[in-house]
Amino acid sequence: MYASDPIPRPLRDHLELAKLGVDESYVVLPRSLAESMPLPWQQQMAYLIDELHRTYGDLPWPLYRVLPSRAERLVDLDESQLAEAGYLLEIDGSGELVYRDRNDSVVADPQSTEVLVSCLDPIFHQPPAISP
Repeated sequence: MYASDPIPRPLRDHLELAKLGVDESYVVLPRSLAESMPLPWQQQMAYLIDELHRTYGDLPWPLYRVLPSRAERLVDLDESQLAEAGYLLEIDGSGELVYRDRNDSVVADPQSTEVLVSCLDPIFHQPPAISP
């Protein structure tokens, strides 16, 4: 490999193409799927997570809250969904509908604006085992 060759980033390259459980900032693996993986996969995953925590455990990790969500057009949301996404719908002086964001800015094209709203989780979740 020559110095001018790009540094290989196999995970980054893979995540750029991934559609499920990935966005520009996070990778989410549903716990129920991780715990139902074949045992060798679980062992490897446990090893990798342990390495991650040993390497980056000194960082100030926040608590994460993950909500299943789906993209919806702003104009298709009801009042509670608009509020959840941080938008408000008003009728202006001329009787037109106006969408505003958290900063009180008017949304220029609400027909094309998509936002995330929570939805039921479609992934099966194993109920927790009850200890005897």
